[in-house]
Amino acid sequence: MPERLSAREVLALVADEGTFGELAVATRRPAVDGPLGWQGYDASRARAAERTGEEESVVCGTARVGGTRAVLLAFEFGFLGGSLGERTGDRLEAAYRHARAHRLPVVPLVATGGSRMQEGMLALTQLQRVARESALTREAGLPQIAVVRDPTTGGGWATLGAGADVILALPGAQVGFAGSRVRPRDADPAAYTAEAQVAAGSADAVVRPGELRAVLGTWLRLLTSPAPEAPAPRALGAAALPGSGWEAVRRARSPERPRAEAYLDAYFSHRAALGGDRCGGVDPGGMLCGFGARDGRTVAYAAQTGAPTRPAGYRTAARLIRLADRLDIPVLTLVDTPGAANDAEAERQGAGAAIADVFSAVACARVPVTTLVVGEGGSGGALALAAPGNTWVTPDGYFSVIAPELAAAILKRPPHEVEATADQLRIRPQDLVELGVVRGVVEAADHPPSRAT
Repeated sequence: MPERLSAREVLALVADEGTFGELAVATRRPAVDGPLGWQGYDASRARAAERTGEEESVVCGTARVGGTRAVLLAFEFGFLGGSLGERTGDRLEAAYRHARAHRLPVVPLVATGGSRMQEGMLALTQLQRVARESALTREAGLPQIAVVRDPTTGGGWATLGAGADVILALPGAQVGFAGSRVRPRDADPAAYTAEAQVAAGSADAVVRPGELRAVLGTWLRLLTSPAPEAPAPRALGAAALPGSGWEAVRRARSPERPRAEAYLDAYFSHRAALGGDRCGGVDPGGMLCGFGARDGRTVAYAAQTGAPTRPAGYRTAARLIRLADRLDIPVLTLVDTPGAANDAEAERQGAGAAIADVFSAVACARVPVTTLVVGEGGSGGALALAAPGNTWVTPDGYFSVIAPELAAAILKRPPHEVEATADQLRIRPQDLVELGVVRGVVEAADHPPSRAT
């Protein structure tokens, strides 16, 4: 079992020294043994207070984390299992309102077993209060970054944890909607861990306690320092334009051509990755999403890696674009895929709906979106990420309605006519400019890539 830090210990772990100040909250006077008159409830609360030194299951305040001021909500699991009751709801509501009034990001440091049984349905309805406050904070354009500790289960996970924009988890933490005493007897306990939630795309990263302040500080800076726009990157590969359509295809498919990682490393001084689509899927081999610092300001990115993009990759990209749009952060997309994954499993995972979701996210974005085609631009699976009116291409990239081989097959042409078909499709960078599909061909970079951390 991982070490269970108290609320004060986790606050000391993440807050810059001497910066935490607890918020004063006026709470109601509780009825004897609570709203249900649950015999022994007052005595249980008194023992919890004596054991932990806290008056409730959550400690709320403001602090600087890595230099960025934020509202921190630290749960005390030692106080009745970190459960949510009416007075917990009072504190959380006041903290969220303070965050909105002062334009501060919110960081829930969650360790809870769920709603407090001794307060019955009145305790459960606190989740509605929390959900509303979180939604209002989201609408206000303020980021929420959750740190899920051991354990984070029940309604606390389903609101404060899973409802956050970015979710970090401590190693080995029990994380899941079902707590250990209510899940099926034959359930695999490994499925209810922080590591499992990251693997399933329901959380973004597992972070060791000693690294938490630095990682959390990085995320807070990135999500609160938007750049005015996302300029197109310089080309890292070939400088000369291809002579034929088939040459453009061969260049884009070359294993020596720079891929997404190289472009992201050159573009950003450092970056932090979003992991997963929040629907049970990840596509690390096909789509890279996150936020990066460029000249001290933040640009969001969604970058295809050259592989067929899977539904989870498209859903992660849509999640990224919508989050960036809400936080007023411009977006850079890198197009590089032979096309969307089209196997049977991709269809079962909702490939069409996932691609449609990205088309919608790009179309509805209010922030600037810039696209660079760095390699293969295969059909709708590539076009979904392309910004209308602000798409560029490198000299070793191409964009096509369909792969030349497939076009020839559909037209019942013999294999030796594939190269001529590539020319007919007019897929070279210079063709795309002439057709008005892209704004221009970017020039080669004149400096080596910088290091990303």
